[in-house]
Amino acid sequence: MAEVSLDFQFTSSIDKVWNALIDSDTLAKWIMENDFKPIVGHKCQFRNPQWNLIVDCEVLVVEEPHKLSYTWVGGPIDTIVTWTLKEEDGTTYLHLEHTGFEKEDQAFNGAKYGWANMGEELKKVLAEM
Repeated sequence: MAEVSLDFQFTSSIDKVWNALIDSDTLAKWIMENDFKPIVGHKCQFRNPQWNLIVDCEVLVVEEPHKLSYTWVGGPIDTIVTWTLKEEDGTTYLHLEHTGFEKEDQAFNGAKYGWANMGEELKKVLAEM
């Protein structure tokens, strides 16, 4: 099994970063259009019509403002995304684990590249909030 593991740091408060992870309108600015709700058991989709991409999700864990986890199922991948947050000395640390990849293949590399780019987009979104 392979997993994407990335760390991000933001000068925004943990609550601001948490809201960027759970608010559907904000998620649309840095991930994709979606109908996400931070409710365990909620089924939703992330959609990118430009890439003809639909990702099916089910919310697994909501521990505000420290942990959020959901399934991430689309095309060849059936995986789990988990965000972990902590705040120290005015810095919010955001850790991403995207688990369940069979191997380090095209889907894995695409996810790794995609999340790294989305982390940069999240920085821009937080600056505008």
